[in-house]
Amino acid sequence: MPPATPLLDTVKSPADVRRLAESQLKQLADEVRLETIDAVSQTGGHLGAGLGVVELTVALHYVYDTPRDILIWDVGHQAYPHKIVTGRRDRIRTLRQAGGLSGFTKRTESEYDPFGAAHASTSISAALGFCAARDQEGRDNKVVAVIGDGSMSAGMAYEAMNNACETTKQLTVILNDNDMSIAPPVGGMSAYLARMVSGGGYRSIRNLGKAVTKVFPRPLQDAARKAEEFARGMVTGGTFFEELGFYYVGPIDGHDMDALVHVLQNVREIDDRPVLVHVVTQKGKGYAPAENAADKYHGVVKFDVVTGKQAKPAQATAPQYTKVFAQELIKHAEIDPKIVAITAAMPSGTGLDLFGQRFPDRTFDVGIAEQHAVTFAAGLAADGMKPFSAIYSTFLQRGYDQVVHDVAIQKLPVRFAIDRAGLVGADGATHAGSFDIGFMGALPDMVVMAAADEAELAAMVATAVAIDDRPSAFRYPRGEGVGVEIPALANPLEIGKGRIVREGTAVAILSFGTRLAESLKAADMLAARGLSATVADARFAKPLDIDLILRLAREHEALITVEEGAMGGFGAFVLQELARHGALDRGLKVRTLTLPDLFQDQDKPEAMYAQAGLDAEGIVRGALSALGVDNASVAGRRA
Repeated sequence: MPPATPLLDTVKSPADVRRLAESQLKQLADEVRLETIDAVSQTGGHLGAGLGVVELTVALHYVYDTPRDILIWDVGHQAYPHKIVTGRRDRIRTLRQAGGLSGFTKRTESEYDPFGAAHASTSISAALGFCAARDQEGRDNKVVAVIGDGSMSAGMAYEAMNNACETTKQLTVILNDNDMSIAPPVGGMSAYLARMVSGGGYRSIRNLGKAVTKVFPRPLQDAARKAEEFARGMVTGGTFFEELGFYYVGPIDGHDMDALVHVLQNVREIDDRPVLVHVVTQKGKGYAPAENAADKYHGVVKFDVVTGKQAKPAQATAPQYTKVFAQELIKHAEIDPKIVAITAAMPSGTGLDLFGQRFPDRTFDVGIAEQHAVTFAAGLAADGMKPFSAIYSTFLQRGYDQVVHDVAIQKLPVRFAIDRAGLVGADGATHAGSFDIGFMGALPDMVVMAAADEAELAAMVATAVAIDDRPSAFRYPRGEGVGVEIPALANPLEIGKGRIVREGTAVAILSFGTRLAESLKAADMLAARGLSATVADARFAKPLDIDLILRLAREHEALITVEEGAMGGFGAFVLQELARHGALDRGLKVRTLTLPDLFQDQDKPEAMYAQAGLDAEGIVRGALSALGVDNASVAGRRA
């Protein structure tokens, strides 16, 4: 039964929040927190970060005139409370489900989401764009960006902050410090100081002081400046941000509603320079199971609200690909001391937490900084180490220039372990690994592999270890393998060689990646229709197995390529070689089955692959289409 929320029941939009008495805001925040917990208990999703910003969310919508005032949430996974108070409460229990609310901010979902985000560190740059547009048109609305301390580890955030003072005089950045990694609040004194330094009187005194020191002789000017910097650093800890041109306020307790409201009201009136408000919050705030959990319930499946116990997933019959990668890398690292591993703030997501437990001195977490991760790996490779850079496909996009310039051009043997390749279900389009086949395969001398199962992944880890004259990449999806046996220590594959898994005559299905299991099912379905199918596992998108491809073209009437990637990837590479060798001139019928040319919304993975035509039935449809027959008739075909 949903929790009792009498005050929240009166809130249909932020305008209703602003009609409340300030004394009611704490109750509203408590009810928003209860609603968030209850909703996520039914849908799963990100919980801890959202619970940490409940008071901040209510205070921001109370002080600022949203949506006229622009409010941008970095990443967006903490925006569930924001969605609840911006007219989406009636749909909040559809989070991350087919046809439901996105787990992140999304422009097409609400006017209160002026900028969509699911990757970190974009908020300040986007907010600065809104500021420049406002200033160009002479409007006076406010612009606020909320960014977490983790996201502040990315260079993009500092690039934006460095540019802010040259671009606008009115921008507010809320630094949500939920790991207490910069500075802790100091009780009532901290709140008092934050209120004081954000007030007009203090700012006037500081400006007056700076003006007065200008008439002093240079030695006295320098002494006064240093004294002012020292005092400012002692009081606020914000010297670094001040040097970037921001007026620093904080740190303040992000769960003290009175302090938040009054500081934000003061900050809203500052229009002579950008402001950074340092707010310290607690992930999982107000829900004991989350507060006590090591990860603060960052991401959860469905759970019991009373006990906090999360629903157990169905018992897996095979290990997860991520864990297989980590375990195989550990095996090789036991033998080769030059192997090191790099993650960009995703140690558990990439399995490198396991590697780090075994080899803490050979594991590097560089934070949310994929560009740095890639070039850091390039430096390691240039000095003789064997770096494995484990990055989700969707996040590797952020470091692509470095892959090209710092790795590929120099032919440095950096090994890219590309996790979450393919569709990712509830995380939707922003986290799908759709494009890496194309953008990695476009690079000269890059070796690009895709595992068909967990044993193949083990072999590809071994292959990457052995490649020492050029960069390499191997991709694998989220989720479990297919249950095949993994050798004690896999042997490297022959570079650029695929394998025939099943022999047939009429149609050839050439799979790249874990759609191999569906390709084999499709072959069974075709056989039931009287059509014999060969199934091959390409293993490599670059270099391609040209001999295998030409053999399949010669011996079959139709060739179907299957991949878990966007158009312009494996299928396009195969077509290029078929054309180059004249195979298309002999009447070969080809279909390239890829992800559709659109960004697919969240759904269950199996439903998404069916929509994409990459399940067994979709592969059968592709084969029948190539052969020019329909489901009802296969007469006259070779069997």
